[in-house]
Amino acid sequence: QVQLVESGGGLVQPGGSLRLSCAASGSTLKYYTIGWFRQAPGKEREGVSSLSTSDESTDYADSVKGRFTISRDSAKNTVYLQMNSLAPEDTAVYYCAYADWITKPTMKRDSYDYWGQGTQVTVSS
Repeated sequence: QVQLVESGGGLVQPGGSLRLSCAASGSTLKYYTIGWFRQAPGKEREGVSSLSTSDESTDYADSVKGRFTISRDSAKNTVYLQMNSLAPEDTAVYYCAYADWITKPTMKRDSYDYWGQGTQVTVSS
């Protein structure tokens, strides 16, 4: 079993920045993939970014390329999502997810085995 806890969400003005954290605990493997997803009211959950620990490769949704950066601190077993130049369209609940036996980044929801509880990000003036 793997437990994921997101943190770092909050209220930020347009153009501002936030850093989300996803702390993993439990029976994590050496090699796994972490994905960040978000869900706005009335919309489907969409992939934002993904990182695979097998080769440290990453992927991003087109809507966040150049603004968001996913990274990892292996000593803390934590994955981060640095979000810059935030816009109201980024407002959503952000979730991290964990996938076993995945060697490449993926933003397909059904690839992930465990999910965190989510953290709210609100971008508003």
